[in-house]
Amino acid sequence: MAAVAAAAGADGFRALDEASLVEYIKATPALRAQLGERLEGLAIKEVGDGNLNFVYIVAGPAGSIVIKQAIPYLRLIGASWPLTKERAYFESLALKVHGSLCPDHVPQVYHFDQPLSLIAMRYLEPPHIILRKGLIAGIEYPLLAQHMSDYLARTLFFTSLLYHSTLEHRHAVAKFCGNAELCRLTEQVVFSDPYKVAQYNRWTSPHLDHDVEAVRDDDILKIEVAELKSMFCERAQALIHGDLHTSSVMVTIDSTQVIDPEFAFYGPMGFDIGAFLGNLILAFFSQDGHADKDNDRMVYKQWILRTIEETWNLFHHKFVSLWNENFDGHGEAYLVDIYNKPELQLLVQKKYMTDLFHDALGFGAAKMIRRIVGVAHVEDFESISDETKRALCERRALDCAKTILKERRKFETISQVISVVQEISAP
Repeated sequence: MAAVAAAAGADGFRALDEASLVEYIKATPALRAQLGERLEGLAIKEVGDGNLNFVYIVAGPAGSIVIKQAIPYLRLIGASWPLTKERAYFESLALKVHGSLCPDHVPQVYHFDQPLSLIAMRYLEPPHIILRKGLIAGIEYPLLAQHMSDYLARTLFFTSLLYHSTLEHRHAVAKFCGNAELCRLTEQVVFSDPYKVAQYNRWTSPHLDHDVEAVRDDDILKIEVAELKSMFCERAQALIHGDLHTSSVMVTIDSTQVIDPEFAFYGPMGFDIGAFLGNLILAFFSQDGHADKDNDRMVYKQWILRTIEETWNLFHHKFVSLWNENFDGHGEAYLVDIYNKPELQLLVQKKYMTDLFHDALGFGAAKMIRRIVGVAHVEDFESISDETKRALCERRALDCAKTILKERRKFETISQVISVVQEISAP
């Protein structure tokens, strides 16, 4: 499906199709520089399979790039769900900020056109694939935990008050305050719609009908979700990706690249950590639906669990190491003149990391729930053709998410969480 070329609106926006995109590229020096000056016969392919945007791979004589254009509605639903196209500005800004902090795992931006809500960036060449598809296929990525913990530790630490002065932090927060509409979308689809009757909610019916009713009737769950929603709306802790699921990561065996930060804003760190870990747990529970007589996926399920555990443990280590390296810097969360005793520093760090762990578990569980009973589901489950088998996988994941969300403060280590996942997944 290609975007329909249209006349420019009053704000200069027009949706590009493949023909008009060629003309745009020819008129844009930054893109010609990436693709080559002789642009006859450009190869353009629309590959956007997400919920929001149109995405083009453009191949020229000197190389390839990706061009992404935000359209003024939710692509998953259509024009009946309007959505600000200014999200492209915040995506471009976040890619540049996170790319400066973690260049090994964030693709480079070559060009941004604000009136057209268009970003041109590095093309992640084959064999890069979306991580979610790799997880469905049962592919192991031995460096995934190492790379994602690098990305999370660096992007979250260096955009927080542990590194910034309060003045720097407030200025940075202000730059992203305009991304309110996408934050509001998250507030609706993650923290509200799954817990009530909502127009776009769906689930594997009739198999999960009673499970959905149980979510709506669970008062303790609702109280916990309300606390998470308040934190999401009120806590400007760091510049977060805002949508860090396994389709926002592209991988090879030795490369990991984080893409699509259009939901980026200054929010709670645990939302990013939880989103990634929660989606890995979803992938784990989906494996039984992809198993067959030739591969029971048991070995692969253990790899996913190790990856979950290693991602948190490595993140914890790297984040605290960055904190220690910068403890006497200009970060103003814990002024060195006040927190100058080693034993006090240790107490501060232990409390901070424990709270962050519990935040991540809560947000991760909430993200799991919305992917089973809300508007946008995950291919991990959707690609299981047998509805009965799919529903069984989803029910186990849903039960796990509810348990983790409600009991998250009881967990002291990620290995304890893994034990719960294993217990619920047992036949």
